[in-house]
Amino acid sequence: MTPSTTELAVTPADHRVARYAAAAIVLSVAEAAIPMPLPGVKPGLGNIITLVVLARWGWREAVWVVLLRVFATSLLLGQFLAPGFFLSLSGALVSLVVLGLATHLPRRFFGPVSLSVLAAFGHFAGQLLVARLWLVPHQGVFYLVPVFALAAVVFGTVNGLVAARLMRALPARR
Repeated sequence: MTPSTTELAVTPADHRVARYAAAAIVLSVAEAAIPMPLPGVKPGLGNIITLVVLARWGWREAVWVVLLRVFATSLLLGQFLAPGFFLSLSGALVSLVVLGLATHLPRRFFGPVSLSVLAAFGHFAGQLLVARLWLVPHQGVFYLVPVFALAAVVFGTVNGLVAARLMRALPARR
């Protein structure tokens, strides 16, 4: 009896997703080394890659890049299935839903910067929701909303500007 093998066809889109996910993973791991004044307040550098993928290749490929980034980064940092992983995953999922809905908004009013800020708000909303429901069963967690909102505006704006610049600098879509 011979063992059966299944071969999966690897498409150019698979290679593209892998390259973008690798870039997002590198940025996320590098970001983990940056000391932050408050726990949970991070610049979200990997989201720059997500914005580029969303603009150039669409929401579906952006979802793959984000999920690969969240899982791989948590494995590399030794946080897989720890509370930080679930906070990151919940923020990423809510952010993806926000971006998915925002792609239906008029492009002339919603570019990389506004999408980045919206995604940042979605990210912290998802994290706070999981924190409140699971980790901190107290309404006091919502006192952090102004801090996270300020961080979402600042980091979302910076990340959106970097993503817009990257999109202008990258060669045309192939």
